[in-house]
Amino acid sequence: MNAQSKLGSGRETRTRILEEAARLFHEQGFAATGVATILRQAGVNSGSLYHFFSSKEAVLIGVLERHLGLLERTILAPAETLSKDPIERVFALLDMYRRALLVSGCTRGCPVGNLALEVGDGKPAARTLIERYFAAWTDRVHDWLVSAGDRLPSDIDRSALSRLVLSVMEGGVMQARGAGSVEPFDATVSQLRLLFDRLQDQAYVRRGSPLDLDQATGADVEGGVETEGEQPSWAPAGSEEPMDASGWRAW
Repeated sequence: MNAQSKLGSGRETRTRILEEAARLFHEQGFAATGVATILRQAGVNSGSLYHFFSSKEAVLIGVLERHLGLLERTILAPAETLSKDPIERVFALLDMYRRALLVSGCTRGCPVGNLALEVGDGKPAARTLIERYFAAWTDRVHDWLVSAGDRLPSDIDRSALSRLVLSVMEGGVMQARGAGSVEPFDATVSQLRLLFDRLQDQAYVRRGSPLDLDQATGADVEGGVETEGEQPSWAPAGSEEPMDASGWRAW
């Protein structure tokens, strides 16, 4: 095998280890996943793993770096393509998490959120990557909120609002897992939709141009809970296409 082939083979092995470790950490947690299980599922020997990673914690760092690297391609960019409206992009993003919950039967949460709860306190290097992941997530939502311009009140803290969106997503996902149903997620996001509607209405009034909210946003939200499998009323139009589970490797 020439040097180029060895390099390619090495990259494939490292990628396979990280893919399987990410899946296992997501399914059963970091602490509950043994190195032997990672080796078995990845189909590699211990020498191959320790060639790339000095310890199980080093594998964790690699998994978090992988999640950060996939965030743009698998989550943020696809959400952005679902709507040209910056506010609707927020709800398209949340709807992607809802569909991921449905794919998993509400058994899996946000993989980085899960790891934040499990390892964030005791592993500073992991905590730094988790913070970077959430910062990248909220930065993109913040960009959308800035793009909304005067549709939102000028005095609204858009950075804080973007963090609220993240909190709604993570909290809704956690409650959905606890209930084994997307109903808590839908109820929570419906309230966020109502908040955005009120903010837009407030902005119109301040500009001296009050406008019916249904006309302004296309929303028809009463804060109710959707039946399992139905398209939620808070979701943007056109987001009901079936979800390709293979595209959600981050989950």
